[in-house]
Amino acid sequence: MAELAHIPDPRLDRRVAAIDARLDLFEEIARLREERDAILLAHYYQESEIQDLADVVGDSLALAQAAAKVQKPVIAFAGVHFMAETAKILSPESTVVVPDMRAGCSLADGCPADQFAAFVAKYPEHYVISYVNSSAEVKALSDVICTSSNAAKIVQALPREQKILFAPDRYLARWVMKQSGRDDIVFWPGTCIVHEIFSAQEIAKLATQHPAAEIIAHPECDDPVLSQAAFVGSTSALIEHVVTSDCHEFIVATEPGVIHQMEKRSPGKRLIPAPAQGNCACNECPHMRLNTLEKLYLCLRDLEPALDVTPELRARALKPIERMLAFSAGDTGALLRD
Repeated sequence: MAELAHIPDPRLDRRVAAIDARLDLFEEIARLREERDAILLAHYYQESEIQDLADVVGDSLALAQAAAKVQKPVIAFAGVHFMAETAKILSPESTVVVPDMRAGCSLADGCPADQFAAFVAKYPEHYVISYVNSSAEVKALSDVICTSSNAAKIVQALPREQKILFAPDRYLARWVMKQSGRDDIVFWPGTCIVHEIFSAQEIAKLATQHPAAEIIAHPECDDPVLSQAAFVGSTSALIEHVVTSDCHEFIVATEPGVIHQMEKRSPGKRLIPAPAQGNCACNECPHMRLNTLEKLYLCLRDLEPALDVTPELRARALKPIERMLAFSAGDTGALLRD
């Protein structure tokens, strides 16, 4: 899916171009959501306008939890492919539509299921923990799914003698190893194209210009960035930290779409996006940004593109997802339960 973000979609472009310019897209999306009896789920990395329209805005864990509870005929998922795929696995009777099917993920796309299966086969005694940023096929090869908010907790809950394989983010794996005191975790060598591009050197320079600012970072960042951070956490944890912290200025090392929620919940606090290498806009996820108001309107109007998962794949991928949801709800025994 990663390369698809850079390939034009002439048919979708023509459909967008044909939208009547006189339409109020906010009103039309609200009308269609009611007519379709749909729920709109949106990730924190979406454009602010889409976040403001959503019924639920959250990180991967919150959106998975929401999808598991959905009893709607239509789910419009403003995020990336693996997120909508997870929603379909959890709510198979719902029609799951996405604004742009090209919205992939470098982590998911960098861990092909056939190669991952061969990798897992080398470690038959290892418990396989896969980050939610993975395809349904990779989830189906895993024992449990995790998010950045619960990865370290899952590792800490497993017996110390249990060997662990972690995929697909190597930076998150290294952070989890430090948090859990485990130095023996085998991990797949993947990275997030957004979080690996942050420049530790430029962040250090920015910090000297804003000495009162606190550096906060997502654990998908590399060690040189994380070592400068006063707080490291998942997307939702970063938001909560900004809300509750006595600090009034922050340098934020994650996808800048999250700043919208920080600003809404902490008006008056200064939020500075951390610079990427070369001071480019590479810290914006190109996949998330494929979704627009126009495409969201079209997917609700036409109920396409719709995402599907075969019953066989769903059955295999569902179990590790359900283990994660049960663990997050307080059932620690779910990790090793068949």
